[in-house]
Amino acid sequence: MQNVAAGWLMTSLAPDPLMVSLIQAATSLPMFLLALPAGVLADIVDRRRFMIFSQTGMALVAGALALVTIAGQTTAWTLLLFTFLLGCGAALLAPAWQAIVPELVPRSYLPNAIAMNSVGINLSRAVGPAVGGALVASFGAGIAFGVNSVSFLAIIAVLLWWKPPAEDSSGDLPPEHFFGAMRSGIRYARHAPALHSVLIRAGVFLLFASSSWALLPIVAKQQLGGGPYAYGILLASIGAGAVCGALLLPTILKPLSPNSLVAVAGVLFAVATVALGSLRSLPLLVPFMLLLGSCWMFALSSLSTAAQTSLPRWVRARALGVYLIVFFGAMSGGSALWGQVASKTSISTSLWTSAALLAVSSLATIGFHISRNEQLNLSPSQHWPLPLNVEVEPHRGPVLVLARYRVPVANAAEFQRLMRELRRSRERDGAILWGLFEAMEEPGVYIETFQAESWMEHLRHHERVTVDEQALERRIRALLEPDTVPEVTHSLHVCEGRRVS
Repeated sequence: MQNVAAGWLMTSLAPDPLMVSLIQAATSLPMFLLALPAGVLADIVDRRRFMIFSQTGMALVAGALALVTIAGQTTAWTLLLFTFLLGCGAALLAPAWQAIVPELVPRSYLPNAIAMNSVGINLSRAVGPAVGGALVASFGAGIAFGVNSVSFLAIIAVLLWWKPPAEDSSGDLPPEHFFGAMRSGIRYARHAPALHSVLIRAGVFLLFASSSWALLPIVAKQQLGGGPYAYGILLASIGAGAVCGALLLPTILKPLSPNSLVAVAGVLFAVATVALGSLRSLPLLVPFMLLLGSCWMFALSSLSTAAQTSLPRWVRARALGVYLIVFFGAMSGGSALWGQVASKTSISTSLWTSAALLAVSSLATIGFHISRNEQLNLSPSQHWPLPLNVEVEPHRGPVLVLARYRVPVANAAEFQRLMRELRRSRERDGAILWGLFEAMEEPGVYIETFQAESWMEHLRHHERVTVDEQALERRIRALLEPDTVPEVTHSLHVCEGRRVS
């Protein structure tokens, strides 16, 4: 309802395609700016309370927008400001909201749970636009904004009622500090290849798919010559298509992998976008909007599942914040881009161009493989022993860890390959420097080195090691000389060295 009322009100206040498309940009831009800090907060504070805080702020902003609009004081820039503030609330909420989904169901049900979550969202997209269009046509946009404000009270009530499961307390370490947690989240995302593939595929899809969402209000008003009802019907058709897509998703995933499904969805979404730029009849457009909604659901559900299942709990919200930055950064930038193209050329040209680029890029990026990651076990293994039985100040550091391995010559190549794989896990979990050396005086002896920023960060590394990483360590140990284990030592930094030129 909010989207319909804001988009349609802007067509009256400033009917230029660029200004209309900026509504979508103002909704998406806060996610680009705030998703990572919001994810950090969601990982280090009580998520339920944080979500209640975000919802309360959004209710107040929506109520203020309703009062200003009913009083007839809303301008185009005022509308963009309030839309931006609501987007800020959504940005604070989104990482926490996504991060709790894997805590609600067993891992094997996660793809279906994400699809069901999308059903709820897209049912609202199917019903909300129709109701919103009716409210705007009958009573004005201010009433729709007011109803949106009241609706937040229901969500706050649900969050107050919900009792989250007890957190898995793997140790007694204090919560991370904000900036340290942000650095560790960025570091994890930088060294997670599975997440990289999701980010690339999502960014490419959304950059070009955003044209349909951004230009839909102006298509309804100028190309179809309709009113808010026509816009509501288009949005409702997209929502209904997304619901159908969610219901069909388990069946479609049998012959198609998530990797292939995202590519196919991108091509079919491009076909629907071409129709949106070409057809001038609302009844003819409805089937293509159903297709567009289904493809939107197929692509985003596959991408979201791949992202969530590739992340351990300790970093999930902030890494999902990185995903949301890419998601809404592409949406925001794409909305502004295609709105500008439409202003300089035409609405149809903008939609046709974005559709052609979407189809080509969807096929070109299929090599960045994504999957449901059902085989991963990212729960803490707790198999690393405490490094020392002495008192160390938590913030002393850096800490240098050395591990000596004795490897038969026949196993050297495989050992080095697995150690390169181990490097990524070390860096994801907190190592800031890593190296592997072969002892010159003792052939077959390898020395692994890595550093942590502080003693506390090294203790956190102990708590972050997963069952999958434990399995990798077992494969490495199987390559060592019989009856030998890695010899591990820990050292604390004392003084700076000097580089000799």
